[in-house]
Parts: sequence; structure tokens; C-alpha cells
Amino acid sequence: MPQTEKNGDTLKRSTKTITIKKALKLSCGVSLEQHDLVYETYGHLNKAKNNAILICHALSGNHHAAGKDDNGNIGWWDNYIGPNKAIDTNKFFVVSLTNIGSCFGSTGPNTINPKTGKFWATDFPTLHVKDWVNSQKMLMDAIQIKGWIAVIGGSLGGMQVMEWSVLYPNLIKNSVIIAAALKLSAQNIAFNEIARRSIKSDENFKNGDYLNLGLNPSKGLALARMVGHITYLSDDILGRKFGRSTKNVQLENQADVNSEFEIASYLNYQGDKFKKSFDANSYILITQMLDMFNFESDSKSNKQPFEDAKCKFLVISFTSDWRFSPECSNQIVQKLMDTNKRVTYLKIESDKGHDSFLLPDERYENGLRVFLNRALEEFEALNSD
Repeated sequence: MPQTEKNGDTLKRSTKTITIKKALKLSCGVSLEQHDLVYETYGHLNKAKNNAILICHALSGNHHAAGKDDNGNIGWWDNYIGPNKAIDTNKFFVVSLTNIGSCFGSTGPNTINPKTGKFWATDFPTLHVKDWVNSQKMLMDAIQIKGWIAVIGGSLGGMQVMEWSVLYPNLIKNSVIIAAALKLSAQNIAFNEIARRSIKSDENFKNGDYLNLGLNPSKGLALARMVGHITYLSDDILGRKFGRSTKNVQLENQADVNSEFEIASYLNYQGDKFKKSFDANSYILITQMLDMFNFESDSKSNKQPFEDAKCKFLVISFTSDWRFSPECSNQIVQKLMDTNKRVTYLKIESDKGHDSFLLPDERYENGLRVFLNRALEEFEALNSD
């Protein structure tokens, strides 16, 4: 359904599901004979089919990145995608998909395994970031995109962007890597393991077969989200927003009213909301994929990371992000410089932690806008008569 912006422009949004009938060989050695992908597009594809931008989502993201869906839900990156926004749909044709292994309609643990007639559940194969990229390339071919003027992603999305730059260097003109890292730190892996343990400890998990038994490990999934959510926020924003404020709450199974810190109430709310929309097996699968990502070791043994890349790069970090700190972005920039790549680095002052890449920020928006507009101008100049 089209969405009307305040300036009178209209966001052209389309949601589709496509079945990729070509086998996708995964890094683990298993092949998916076919797979479904749900995707949204925004804007208009030009006649040359070369004004397209790919958006790569993070852990809990999906295809719905902009505008309002049929249920009135706002896209997760609506602040930045749309008419006259940083990723301007008056200029670009934007593609956003739900990757395989996630739980929003594309093939994953919560969809049916055609060989068994049951939910895939834990039978769904192990994934690596490059598997997502190879699946995205299949989508690109299926919808007849000739090349990406830019591939953009934050967090896990940024890791996909890195893989795109070396796996398909001739198909990408610009890479935008936001709040990402070459590999996860031990601390990041530790938080992910606690989250997975929370899910597996739920009595309804049933070794991952809960969907086939009509169950849902919702308590474990809510706790996993609460653990993860803490890492997305900075101490400053938590202190300013909640501090040590309390409120009176009616405790479950108790008649009396006790005080609860507002930060606790907020985390409980986030966990309860998440357990209604996400799948536990997908959460386990994708966090394991994050843990295994190592762009340095994944590179060809006789080459430096990014050596095969041909595109320009914009790397963005946020000062209060302690999940993927500015130092992580500095390491990416250094690897790019080591191989003489064209890179612009933007460090944004923000107190909103890792979630900064999703939230409005004027300098962030302007930096992204300028980079993409310049990319379009250079591309049009090269392709003009």
C-alpha cells in the first residue's frame, strides 16, 4: 500500500514472495534445493535497471524497512528510506528482504521442510553470512537487477555488505558499512551464548522441536531479548531515560503491590513484545552465524581482506556503541587502507549505543545522503553519452 509523506511525495512500496528454484549450496555443505524469499521494494527501477540499492537487515530485522505495512507497522529503517530522505526513493530503487533462516516468511526454521512435511526447526542447516549474500544474489538475478549502486547495512547487515564487496565485486559500486565489525569479540560471543542458553533452558523448547509440538519457549526467548537489548543501549541513555526511578506494579501471583525499577519494566516490555514476533530457533541460528563470522579468516588465504573489492566504501560508527565500538570500525577502515581502497569514515557523536544506527540523527543522515548523492552523480556521469 503506498504511503504519503508530509511533503506530498508518495512512497511506492511493494511486498512480494519469490521462490528461488535454483539450488543454493550453503557453506556447511548442505544445499537448499529451493527457497522462498519475502522482499519489499521502494521507488522505481529505471530502464537501465542500475539505480538499485540493497538493504541488508540485522539480527531481528526483516523485509519491511520503510513505510507502513497493511497492519500499520512502521518499517525498521523508515527514518532513512523514502522520498527526499537519505536513501531517496525518488532517485533509487530500494530492495529489502527477509533472509533465509529468519522468521518473517522466507525459508527458515519456522517454515515447512518439503521433505518431511514438518517444520524445519533444528533440522534447518547451519548458515554463514556469505550464504545470505549468495541467496541475495539469486534474488538480484530473479528480479533482473544488473548491479547495485550501493549495498547498505548496519550491525550484522554491515557484515553482509563486507561479503558482497569481495564475493561479487563487479556487481557493487558502493558499500556502506554501519556499526559493524570484522569479527565478534569474546564479550559479544558471551552475550549471545547467554541468550541461547536462556532459550534452551525453557521447558517448552523441547530440543528445538516446539513448533511441531504446538509449543513456544516464549519465556526463554523473552529473556534472551532482554539480555541482548541491554547491549544495544548505552549506560548514558539508560541513566538519563530511567535512572533509578521506580513505579508500583502488581506482582504476578501476589496480592500486594511492590516497587519495580522502571528499567526493569522497560526490559520486561521489550522481552514480552519480542517473544510474540520472533522465532526461538531463528534467534539461535542467527546468533550462531554472528559468532562464526570472521571476515579476516574467511578471506582467501593468500589475500588481504577487501583485496578483491572494487567499490567505494563509507564506514560509520557511533561513539557510545560498545557492542561494535568505533575501534571495530577503525579496524575495518585500516584493512581497507591496507589494500588501497577508497574509503570515507564517519564517526557520529551519539549517546544512544548500538541502536544509534536505527535512530534519527542529523549528521548521520546528512553523511549518508551526501555519500549516496555523490555516488549517483558519479555513476550517471560515467554512463552518460
